[in-house]
Amino acid sequence: MAGIGAFLKNAWNKEPVILVSCGIGLIGFVIPFISPITKYTGMINASTPFSYPVPVRDDGNMPDVPDHPRDPKGNNLEWLKNL
Repeated sequence: MAGIGAFLKNAWNKEPVILVSCGIGLIGFVIPFISPITKYTGMINASTPFSYPVPVRDDGNMPDVPDHPRDPKGNNLEWLKNL
């Protein structure tokens, strides 16, 4: 640990601009992994369908097809309203 501190002190004394730019790059790389926005973006993307359903006429033998295109079918998004 002392070696890392000595290296950082030496680097700061010689090239502070390079050390700051590396620090900003490291923060830019780490922030998305610790940000709560990443969590909610992933939840929204998981609940959004990749292809939207085409209205299909139900002949009575299709339990997974809603009777009307506006019928609620799929994941519940109540958690999004309670943020």
